[in-house]
This record gives sequence, structure tokens and C-alpha cells, in this order.
Amino acid sequence: MSRTAAKTGPALSGEHANAHSIAALRRQAESCERCDLYKNATQLVFGEGPVDARIVLVGEQPGDREDLAGHPFVGPAGRVLDECLHEAGVDRSSCYLTNAVKHFKFEQRGKRRLHSRPNAGEIQRCAWWLGAELEQLRPDLVVALGATAVVTLLGRSAGVTKNRGDLIDTPAGYPVLVTIHPSYLLRIQDGDDAASERARFVKDLAKVAAYEADRVGRTQRRL
Repeated sequence: MSRTAAKTGPALSGEHANAHSIAALRRQAESCERCDLYKNATQLVFGEGPVDARIVLVGEQPGDREDLAGHPFVGPAGRVLDECLHEAGVDRSSCYLTNAVKHFKFEQRGKRRLHSRPNAGEIQRCAWWLGAELEQLRPDLVVALGATAVVTLLGRSAGVTKNRGDLIDTPAGYPVLVTIHPSYLLRIQDGDDAASERARFVKDLAKVAAYEADRVGRTQRRL
């Protein structure tokens, strides 16, 4: 289902960093102290992917593995995303992957670091970087993986439960596809429920391949 966003979130409506390239933007972000999350994180985890990527996938924040490695979506949720993108006919290597928040927020429990959801202020401040990434990339389609990404891109009038599977048009010139974060699949205990939700996630991601095929078809017909 396609609709138009009533409002947009801070990544699409607020002020953003200025840079002449993604590489320059990354260098700026490495010294970011716009919120306090940098104090405990190992390092900033910036977006990665081709600078001419037509698809951008936006998650919530780096997890423990990502924080240590310095790369997005390399932990358990990233592996699930890889598998589901493959099943949906989407080539991850052609996509740009990033997060709404660039530093890992966690609670220390003994030796374990447990994920803690970013708050509104942290999301707002980090939209400075996500908005700039999207301005540089100018993609055809953005995929919002989970609630934090949805709020950052589309504001609080949109939500995963309300808009899952929807392609929502934005003033930026590209639609946002709303779906779950792959980490949700890892938390489902019941095997049947997990299989069902995984299949639904793949179905959501298949809309990415369908959208791109339709866009390419329209371009070829104009030539």
C-alpha cells in the first residue's frame, strides 16, 4: 500500500551536517559528541555501502558486535537480514546500510552489554548525520527497519504496527518502506511464530525488489 507521509521525522525535516561526500561526512562524524552515547561506546559505527546505492536500509543503532567491529549489521540480526534479503531477491552488496543512531547504547550487566533503546533526544541529535547521508545518496527507496528508524524518518504519526508493509511517499522524493527490525525475529520463542514472522519479513523486503524492477522498467520505456 502506498500513501503520503502526514509529517516527516528529524532525518527528513531537520537541519543536517554539510559535506561534499559520504567519505567526508564519515570523517566529520567520527568526532561526534552531539549526545553522550560516544562516552561509553567503543567507536562510532557509520553507514556503509556503495555511494551510488539506490536502496538504503536504516536500522536502530549498532549492537554489541557492530560496536566492536565498527561496521553495521554484522551481528546476529545482520545475518538474519542477509538471509532474508537474499530470499527476497535483494542484493545486500548493492544497498547502503546505516542506523538512525551511530553509537551503541547499552546497560552493563556483569560482563554482558545489553541493548538499550535510544531516547528521543539521542534520535533527534543523530538525525543530523542520517539526514546528511540521505541527502548525499539520494536513493530511490529507503527501508525503515523497526520503530526507531520509522520515527526518525517519518515522525510519530507512523509506526511499525500501523504501517508495516506500506510504501510511504515523502517530500524528499523517495518512499519509505516500513517493516520490522530483524532482531525482532531473534526474540520470538515459538518456532511456528518465528517461521511465520520471518516469511512476512521476506515478503516485506520483496517489495524492494519489486519497486526497483518497476522503476527500471519505467526508465527503459521512456528511452
